[in-house]
Amino acid sequence: MSLFHILQTSESLTDKAALAVQSSGEKLGLVESAASNMPLINGAYFVAAILFIFSLVGLSKQESAEHGVWYGIIGMTIALIATIANPSVTNIQYILIAMVIGGLIGTWFALRVEMTQMPELVAMLHSFVGLAAVAVGFNSFLEHQPMSGVMLNIHLVEVFLGVFIGSVTFTGSVVAYGKLKGIFSSKSLMLPHRHKMNLLAGIVSFGLMVYFVQQEGHMNSLLIMTGIALIFGWHLVASIGGADMPVVVSMLNSYSGWAAAAAGFLLGNDLLIVTGALVGSSGAILSYIMCKAMNRSFISVIAGGFGTDVVVNSDQDYGEHVEVQADEVAELLKNAKSVIITPGYGMAVAQAQYPVYEMTKRLRDKGIKVRFGIHPVAGRLPGHMNVLLAEAKVPYDIVLEMDELNDDFEDTDVVLVIGANDTVNPSALDDPNSPIAGMPVLEVWNANHVIAFKRSMNPGYAGVQNPLFFKDNTSMLFGDAKASVDNIVKAL
Repeated sequence: MSLFHILQTSESLTDKAALAVQSSGEKLGLVESAASNMPLINGAYFVAAILFIFSLVGLSKQESAEHGVWYGIIGMTIALIATIANPSVTNIQYILIAMVIGGLIGTWFALRVEMTQMPELVAMLHSFVGLAAVAVGFNSFLEHQPMSGVMLNIHLVEVFLGVFIGSVTFTGSVVAYGKLKGIFSSKSLMLPHRHKMNLLAGIVSFGLMVYFVQQEGHMNSLLIMTGIALIFGWHLVASIGGADMPVVVSMLNSYSGWAAAAAGFLLGNDLLIVTGALVGSSGAILSYIMCKAMNRSFISVIAGGFGTDVVVNSDQDYGEHVEVQADEVAELLKNAKSVIITPGYGMAVAQAQYPVYEMTKRLRDKGIKVRFGIHPVAGRLPGHMNVLLAEAKVPYDIVLEMDELNDDFEDTDVVLVIGANDTVNPSALDDPNSPIAGMPVLEVWNANHVIAFKRSMNPGYAGVQNPLFFKDNTSMLFGDAKASVDNIVKAL
């Protein structure tokens, strides 16, 4: 080799070394820049997490609910900005496009969906969270950094659990949406040996997880588990009857939180972990509180309908109901000293909360004591009735919970049952074979007069007839609840 070639080769190597040093310096600078920004990003995540906690606290009371919503909005805005500003995030253009599309869809739904459709919307949103968790799990499995030993095992368990929880949440939420929307029957799906099938699905999934970890990531076992989890989630919610659907919605809320937390572990996002844990734990606590209010076993409900093996006697003769007109109800209210209104989903469907407020105002102006009795699961979503009444400007101090009012019905002249059915059904206390047996209800039948607002004599969401409508002190006011209340207001 000539001296020229030796010098040329040496110069080339020197240039490459210089470029390598320069590139390393640039990368080091980027890493140092990213590292210097991380405290700011983590600080923003911390503030967002605190705001989410404030949001939950605010939403626990009607008086502070609006502030709670704003805390949540501000917290989510901070979280989104911090995530986009994170130096480790690449392909920001795709994130921005997804945010714009998601924001437009969310705005469209928010403007279009009525309050009566809010339970269905919540169930649908839960399904999106579950589906996102499944996508994140598979992506993390296919694109993760090289790992070995204990770290690899931990990562594989995170992937497996994230996909499992997300799959169950997705199909379970779809079924809940269908039941709330009326696409699927509200009755429980009673397959033979259904509890054994659920148990078998859990055991097989656990075995697949062990095999998945032992094989350091076996795609077929992950796919098989995903299929089992999707069927399991569908069957789990399909086995739960309509009477327990408010509990199911809050339970799926919990599932979606844990799915989000699992996605946070896979993405290494602390805020997603914290937020998911908040949603998951609060949803579980709410489900437990509601189960207690309905005299249901929490384990029974989440296991898919344990204790629902009851016999409904659809041929029972309850007697004849008595029909009444709006002007007669108005006269009855004029002569009353104490009135209690118990709203239900029918009031929400008719959007009768505004004329109900007007009627309440007229009665209170006449010196008549008016209060509202709210069952813990009135409507199809926890707090549904409270929100509707607050929207109509009904004073907070006359909106009381079931436990605060049940002893007062004996001293009440008139009770107006507006669209409620299962929550005022005496079968819950009298009939051990009823699907709602043991559920605490508003004991409205103890009042002097009960006026039930209904479109027809069809049974409620639980699918059982209500003996209340045939009692001697109960009269039926048929028709649209809003039109009926409007007629009463005119008569007043």
